[in-house]
Amino acid sequence: MYRKITVLSLLLLSINVQGQEEDLFRSIKAETQIDESLLPDRMVFTQSLLWGERGLMRKTGWSSLTIEQREKELKIRRKMLKLHQLIGYVTLVGMVTQGILGTKLYKGRSRYYDTHKTIGNLTSISYFTGAGLSLFAPPPLTNKKQKGLSSIKAHKYLATLHFSAMVATNVLAEKNRRLHRAAAFTAFGTYATAILVFKF
Repeated sequence: MYRKITVLSLLLLSINVQGQEEDLFRSIKAETQIDESLLPDRMVFTQSLLWGERGLMRKTGWSSLTIEQREKELKIRRKMLKLHQLIGYVTLVGMVTQGILGTKLYKGRSRYYDTHKTIGNLTSISYFTGAGLSLFAPPPLTNKKQKGLSSIKAHKYLATLHFSAMVATNVLAEKNRRLHRAAAFTAFGTYATAILVFKF
């Protein structure tokens, strides 16, 4: 009886030790591959260009791929995205102002032209600065693909639309007034919706 219990105990002990060894090997393997897990599987092209494993920041040595450096990058990311959000509200106010002034210009009130142009330039600067802060921010730790439509996905899809419309608005400013106006309203509509979906 005692022999059976001893054999059974030894068998359970060997299984337990084997399990611990496997956990240890898994842990060692994870430590040796730590650089790979510091970056998400998927990144925006601009993030990959700067912050990827072979990105500009890694090649120049400005930001090596270590745990400590990634912690710093995530703090930078947080600050950049907060500034992106703040500039987003400023840009929205600029777009609303532009809509009001643009409507007055279309009604023949040409005295607003210089103001419209100045505010248009400032709004473009704030818009593309905000876009740059989002596009060039360090990547998050993970970027898992989510099923279905989420507020973040909707924000990104709308960003593609309002970015294209904003470029068209600037290109068409002096070339085609009708198309310029259509592009401006498209930029405003998709931009305002992008802010709303992200907030709610």
